[in-house]
Amino acid sequence: MNIVIIIAAVLISLAIGIPIGMAYRKKVAESKIQGAENEARRLVELAKIEAENLKKAEIFKAKEEIMNSRKELDQEIKERRGEVQKQETRLIQKEENLEKRAENFEKKEKEIERELQDIENQKQEISKLREEEMVELQKIASLTKEEAKNKLLEQMDKELTAEKAALIREKEQKAKEDAIKNAKEILSYTIQKCAADHSQETTVSIVSLPNDDMKGRIIGREGRNIKALETLTGVDLIIDDTPEAVVLSGFDPLRREVAKIALEKLIDDGRIHPSKIEEMVEKAKEEIDATIKEEGERAVLETGVIGLHPDLVRLIGKLKYRTSYGQNVLNHSIEVSNLARIMAEELGLDAKRARRAGLLHDIGKALDHDMEGTHVEIGVDVLKKYKENPLVINAVEAHHGDVEPQTLEAVLVQAADAISASRPGARRETLEAYIKRLQNLEEIADSFEGVEKSFAIQAGREIRIIVKPEKVSEDAMTILARNISQKIEKEMDYPGQIKVNVIRETRVVDYAK
Repeated sequence: MNIVIIIAAVLISLAIGIPIGMAYRKKVAESKIQGAENEARRLVELAKIEAENLKKAEIFKAKEEIMNSRKELDQEIKERRGEVQKQETRLIQKEENLEKRAENFEKKEKEIERELQDIENQKQEISKLREEEMVELQKIASLTKEEAKNKLLEQMDKELTAEKAALIREKEQKAKEDAIKNAKEILSYTIQKCAADHSQETTVSIVSLPNDDMKGRIIGREGRNIKALETLTGVDLIIDDTPEAVVLSGFDPLRREVAKIALEKLIDDGRIHPSKIEEMVEKAKEEIDATIKEEGERAVLETGVIGLHPDLVRLIGKLKYRTSYGQNVLNHSIEVSNLARIMAEELGLDAKRARRAGLLHDIGKALDHDMEGTHVEIGVDVLKKYKENPLVINAVEAHHGDVEPQTLEAVLVQAADAISASRPGARRETLEAYIKRLQNLEEIADSFEGVEKSFAIQAGREIRIIVKPEKVSEDAMTILARNISQKIEKEMDYPGQIKVNVIRETRVVDYAK
């Protein structure tokens, strides 16, 4: 019973307490919510106030920047206006000056026109006076106007000829003295630095034999050995009474050298028969090819020419077995290269191009026995084939005067070629060519009017010309000598220089009876 009452009381208290607790919790929650909303409204208000303050501050700052910018802009505009005003002032002053100058020019132009008119009037007066004087002169001199004019022109022509001859003599003498002095210095220095020995080669080679019995073995049975050797090499073998020697004769030095090496090898081997001869000739050709390559590389190294095509190097080496008037062409080419280089260095020109052109100038002679054309044409074609420098090709083409030289280096190659060829003992000249050159020299001199007789002397280094004194005056001698020199330069090829010596002699003969 008590338990029931207690339970009932608990249940009743629970029924009453739960709604009351819930109502209380609701009120507490509502009061918290109300407090949070009030706090939020307060924070929002504070944020609005702070944002408004920041906005005002930024607006104030922007206004200050705008004011500063306006001040700077106003200052700049003010400065520019000042500059514009200054420029306007200058332009106004210039316009005023130009107007003044224009007025002055107009005044001067009018003055000039007046002066020109005065001059024209004076000319007319002078022409009238001149006509009157001419009439008087004709009366006094008893000469017509044309006769007086011709006489005056003749007199003036004589005076001008004398003055021209004197001027030519003076200028030529001075130019020659300066040119000869400078040229002698450069050439002597160049030749001194490039001294070279000269040896004239012949068209025969001599092979020494250990004994005279070897001659029979070289000839062979019924001459089969010597025939085989001559057929394979293209060289004539001369076996005569010369003790212990065989002479190889041929115009091609390359073939002659092959034959000489092959014969020396056969003599050293001791076995001489056609098959062995053929074997030794092939070995000699291989040895010559190696020598050609070595000589080409030596020449390139000695002259300092770089970047040449290997085929060109081989052609240069082949020049070792080529001669011109007895002069070895390879040695000549090396000497020309060095001479041209030294002269180019002395004159401040392109030494590399000069030495390259000097080395290659006679490269056509390595092929002129195998191809048609002059060695200049062949050399130019070969260099074009291997894409050589056009200026170098021009120097090669111009070294005998076939074309005009385009560079000073080409002229130096011409000079170096002449120096190398004209050195004493460097070259031989055939008797026919020598006589023909002297005849051409005398024919050129005799072709001029007033020449009585000419004589080529000093091995063609000087031409002495006797002129007719009644046809050639002393002043005209200078012009005649110059004209003859120019014609010789134009029509003849010669080493060095030729002295033109004009002689005018007047003789009077009388007899006392």
